Amino acid sequence: MPLIPIKLSIKELETIKKFLKEKPVDSRSFIRAHIIKFRHHGKGTQEICELLDTSPRNVTNTINNYLDFGLNRALADDPRSGRPVLFDARDTANIVAMVCTDPPEGFARWTLELIAGESVNRDLVNSISTSKVQVILQEHDLKPWREKMWCIPSLNDEYIERMEDVLKVYERKYNPKKPVVCIDEKPVALIGDKHERVQGTPGKVGKKDYEYKRNGSVNVFCAVEPLKGKYINRVTEDVKYFVYD
Repeated sequence: MPLIPIKLSIKELETIKKFLKEKPVDSRSFIRAHIIKFRHHGKGTQEICELLDTSPRNVTNTINNYLDFGLNRALADDPRSGRPVLFDARDTANIVAMVCTDPPEGFARWTLELIAGESVNRDLVNSISTSKVQVILQEHDLKPWREKMWCIPSLNDEYIERMEDVLKVYERKYNPKKPVVCIDEKPVALIGDKHERVQGTPGKVGKKDYEYKRNGSVNVFCAVEPLKGKYINRVTEDVKYFVYD
């Protein structure tokens, strides 16, 4: 992924120097100031991550905030109104992606407290409660403390860019000529009894054999058009096609 360069003015360099020297700086603002300074000196995202022990997402967000809104906005968080913290699809997706990777060194598994803490430390969100973490896990049927999960690559710039491309598709307004349709497919084996079952009756135990016979397989397609509330299942013998109507 090409480097997004920035060139600070003499005044901006002085502002960063003064900002780090004279103000009580919280850890997030401290890291953001150095991200901007390091990028000004031509350092790449991975090198900045290693120097500051931060995430590629934090580097990208900080640089984009500087380019879009200026230095002051990039360094500090917006004032908070005291209302409950809201999370958009990107925030949730980042947390889910993090939970699907190995926990930090020194931890055997993810816990609610660890997920909440790491979400803030990695600058995925400004703050999050364990109860909100639990809701996100339940919505995605994740139980990282009970099972080994499918793992994804590290959250580098390329992964985040591609993930956000997908999320932008989900955010499109409804257009009947270009509907957003989510499709998945699953092969299902057709299993039959090799021997006749004996149905249970009052006072009599039912019987079935452990052997079975294969009757071929089919492909089950599921299509969802969320903005229209449309849900379709199709069972086909051929995996090559699926007609959505």
